[in-house]
Amino acid sequence: DAARAGYTDIAWRMSISFFVISSLGNIEPMYQYSLTWFINLFIQAIKDSEPATELDQRLKNLFEFATYFLYKMVCRSLFEKDKLIFSFLLCTRMMRAENVLSEEDLKFLLTGGIAVGDPEPNPYSGWLVDKSWGEIGRMSKLDQAHGFKEDFETYKDQWQDLFQSAEPYNMTFPGKWNDCASFTRLMIMRCIRPDKLVPATMLFVAKEMGQKFIEPPPLDLEACYQDSNPCSPLIFILSAGSDPNAALFKLADEKGFGETMKSVSLGQGQGPLAARYIDEGYKEGGWVVLQNCHVYGSWMTTLERICEEFRPDTAHKNFRLWLTSYPSPVFPVAVLQNGIKMTNEPAKGIRLNVKGSFLADPLANEDFFASCRKPLKWKKMCYGKCLSCFVLPTPAWCQCVSNTYLR
Repeated sequence: DAARAGYTDIAWRMSISFFVISSLGNIEPMYQYSLTWFINLFIQAIKDSEPATELDQRLKNLFEFATYFLYKMVCRSLFEKDKLIFSFLLCTRMMRAENVLSEEDLKFLLTGGIAVGDPEPNPYSGWLVDKSWGEIGRMSKLDQAHGFKEDFETYKDQWQDLFQSAEPYNMTFPGKWNDCASFTRLMIMRCIRPDKLVPATMLFVAKEMGQKFIEPPPLDLEACYQDSNPCSPLIFILSAGSDPNAALFKLADEKGFGETMKSVSLGQGQGPLAARYIDEGYKEGGWVVLQNCHVYGSWMTTLERICEEFRPDTAHKNFRLWLTSYPSPVFPVAVLQNGIKMTNEPAKGIRLNVKGSFLADPLANEDFFASCRKPLKWKKMCYGKCLSCFVLPTPAWCQCVSNTYLR
């Protein structure tokens, strides 16, 4: 009992994380996670985290590893537009639980406060809108930002320079406000430059939790497959322009299921065929792909019943059920909670796009580079002064430029 009591802190912290992911369903109905899934995730984090002889160090290692592990597992099922919201929720909920952040400050950031009575005249209407001046007055009444309005008038020229900056969140704040809490800086940014609140929020999360919590890893279909089991469907949550079929078929070929994989595009009359494929795959160990589940809402109750009958002791170990669907309220919640959800969207930003390109096929496949056995040759070709070389399908000899070689 004494040894177990030492771990109550990490249990309390992870319970807060569970309620964070539970609230994601308010953003999108496809964001559903069960307690059983979360517990299994935490057990895996306990096994994989770095051990330590000292209890305090062990708790620190476990919390850091489990939090980022949860972030990675949840991010692969979120759309790009919602990943920063998830990071922000993880950060602020933990700060609230530790009494580092007050409820009033959080409400002000989200709403800007509630105006009561006639608004005070704005003395800086030449560059600051009346709405921002009213929020500055309401923010000054909060404990963390007490006296900000008076200091704003004292350093009005410096605040105007910050207002006109292209990256105000990276600038030095005037007076004592440069050393204020990171959340206070976020509230100030909301008042003065609300259009820059998203990059300011990224800076806030990176400072409080680390840079890795604002750089979600690209989707790794191989890792999702390794985390799956015959009783957990793998669900692609589709978005406009996304098509996971190429990556899925490639993975099936690599695992030896490409020729036997059964695929059905759901629609009226396709239910019995899909049920038969699932039954055969469940018994014989094949992959089954049901595409566009959102268009066949009347059959989703049957799919839910079929998935509820999956049992580890009777399912073939090689059986996998893959589902694709656009966000839809008709998709069974029980299947969402127990399945492995994935989204496949283009990453935002140059850094994440380049990183995703290097991790994608064929660049991430060593066999792609090693498969070519033809020796490299140096060819003499035109370099910018003759169009004929660039029109031909293969490099041609050209006399317009001498001693110009390209590998």
